[in-house]
Amino acid sequence: MDKLRQNGLVAVNAGLVALMALTTVAHSQEPSAALKKADAAYRAGQAALAQRDLSSAQADFEQVVQLAPQAEQGHSALGAVLVNHGRLKEGIQELEKALAIKASDSAAQTNLALAYEQIGSPEKALPLFSRLEADAHLHGRTLPPYVLVGYAYSLAATQKTGPAITKMKAALATEPQSAELHDELGSLYAQQKNWTPAQSEFATAVRLNSSLAVAHLHLGLAMEAQGEKDGLTELARASQLAPQDEVIAIEYGKALAASGQDEQAITLLKHVLEVDPESTAATYQLALALQRSNNVQEAISLLKKVVAAEPNNADAMTNLGMALCQAQLAKDAVPVLQRAVALAPESVTAHQDLAAAYVQLSQFGDAVSELHQAIKLAPDQPQLHYNLGLAFKMQDDAAQAIPELQIAERLDSSAPEAPYLLGVLYMQTGRYEDAAREMDLSLKLRPENGDGWAALGSVYDKLNRPAEATSALREAIHQLPNQPDPHLTLAAVLTKQNQPAEAAAERKKAADLMRSNMNRQRAEVATNAGNSQLRSGDVEGSVTQFRDALSYDANYPEAHLGLADAFDRLGKTVEAAAERQKAEAAKAAANQ
Repeated sequence: MDKLRQNGLVAVNAGLVALMALTTVAHSQEPSAALKKADAAYRAGQAALAQRDLSSAQADFEQVVQLAPQAEQGHSALGAVLVNHGRLKEGIQELEKALAIKASDSAAQTNLALAYEQIGSPEKALPLFSRLEADAHLHGRTLPPYVLVGYAYSLAATQKTGPAITKMKAALATEPQSAELHDELGSLYAQQKNWTPAQSEFATAVRLNSSLAVAHLHLGLAMEAQGEKDGLTELARASQLAPQDEVIAIEYGKALAASGQDEQAITLLKHVLEVDPESTAATYQLALALQRSNNVQEAISLLKKVVAAEPNNADAMTNLGMALCQAQLAKDAVPVLQRAVALAPESVTAHQDLAAAYVQLSQFGDAVSELHQAIKLAPDQPQLHYNLGLAFKMQDDAAQAIPELQIAERLDSSAPEAPYLLGVLYMQTGRYEDAAREMDLSLKLRPENGDGWAALGSVYDKLNRPAEATSALREAIHQLPNQPDPHLTLAAVLTKQNQPAEAAAERKKAADLMRSNMNRQRAEVATNAGNSQLRSGDVEGSVTQFRDALSYDANYPEAHLGLADAFDRLGKTVEAAAERQKAEAAKAAANQ
C-alpha cells in the first residue's frame, strides 16, 4: 500500500497549474526575470514528474523555492517530492510553508495529511483529511483511494477502527479488484479480532493476486487465530514468495514453533539473523525456540541480547529468568525476574516463574508470597494452586498445602499431579483411605508412575488390603526394575500372607539391587576422579581410576569412555577403540 500512497503524492502535484497562472501581482507589470525563471523551473519540474523523474523534479522545485519563496506552489511541489523520496521531515516543513502561504491548497493538504500519517502523527493528519473530505463532498466528488487509505490508517491509529473500516470500504468501492485494498480492509477487521470478515478479505486478496505475499501471511494468521489447520500452509507460501521478508519469516517461524516444529523454526530464524544480525525480533523468537528445545545456554545468550536491546521488555526478562532456572542458575534468575515483576506487576507468568526460582533456592516463604500474588491475578488457574500447595508441602505445612491441592484438583480434574501429591500428604498424615483414593485417581490418569504405584502399594499394605498391595507393588517393580524398595515392601506384604519363600526371593532381589546400586555409585565416583585427573594431565593416574570404576561395575559406559580418552592420550588407539565399543554395548544393553 506504500506504493499506492507514493504514486498518489506524485499524481496530486502533477495536477497543479503553472506557477505563472496562479501568481497574480497587484500591479499590471511584466513579471521579473526571477519569476520567469521560477516559472520555467516549475514547468520543468512538472514535466519531470510526468516522466517519474523525481530527482530532476526535486532539483527544479528547489530552484523554484529559491527564486520565488513566497509562492506556495513551489513549496507544495517540493514538499511532495521530498516526502516521496522518504525525506519526510524536510517534506513536511515545505508543505507546512505552502499552507501557511495558502491554507486552501488542496494538494498541500493532501500530501501533508499523508506525510503526517506516515510519520505516526495521526492526530495532525485527521483534521486535514476531514477538511479534504468536506471539500470533496461540497463539490460532489469522492476522495481518491490512496487518500482514503491514509485517512483509514490515521483513524485506526487513534483506535477508531469502525470509521477506518468505513473509509477503507469507500476506497475499495472505487477499486474493487485491488488485492492490496482487500488485504488492508482485512487487516482492519483483524484489529477488531473480527476474524470471519478478515479471513474473507484476505482470501479475496489472494484470489485476486496469488503473488501478494503479505496477503498469504495475513490469511495464514487469520486461519490460525480461528484454529484452522491450513494456516501454516499459507504462511509457508508467504515465505516462499518473499524469502527475504523479515516480518514474514518471523511470523512463519513462530507458527512452526507453535505447531511443535521447533527445529524447522530454528533453521528459519537463524537464516533471518544471517541476513539481519541486529534483528531483535528474530533473536527473541529464536531464543524461545531454542529454550523449548532444551538448548538453554544458547537461549540464555540470545535472551540477554534481547534484554540489553529492550531493557523494558518484561516478557523477554521473564523468559530469560526461566531459562536461567532451567540451567540451575536460580540465584542469577531472581533479580531478572524481580525486574520483570516490577515492569509487569499484572503478569501471572512473571510471578509464577519468580516463585519457581525461589523454590530452587529453598526460599519457600518468598515463593509462597509470589504465588499468592499470582493467584490474586488468576484465581481460576489450577497450576498456580498446585504450585502453592507444593510450596507449602516443601515447608512441611500439610494443613495449608491440602486445601490448595484440592482447589487445583477441582479446577482441573484431568491433571494427575494434584491428586498424587494429595495422596502423598494424606499418607504422611495417616489418612490412608483418602491417600488410596487420590493415588488411585492419579494413576488412572497417568499410569506411567512407578513411584506412585510403590506408594499406593504401601498404602494398601497399611489398609490391610494385601491383594491390591501386591498388584500395585508388582507394577512398581515392572516400571522401576532397578529400585530395591518395592521389592522390600512386597516381601513384607508376602510375609503377612504367609508366603515366606516368595518373600525371601523378593528380599534377595532387593539385596542384589542395593549391592548393584552401591557399586554403580562407587564406579561413578571413581570415574569422576579419573576425568578430573585426565583434565589435569595425569593420564596414568586417570587410567588407574577408570580401571577401579570398571572393577566396581564392568558395564558403566562413562568409565569405558574415560578410559578410551586416556588410551588416546597414550597413543593406544586400538585399546581406545575397544573401550568405546564396550561403552556402546553397555548403553545398548541398558536400553533394552
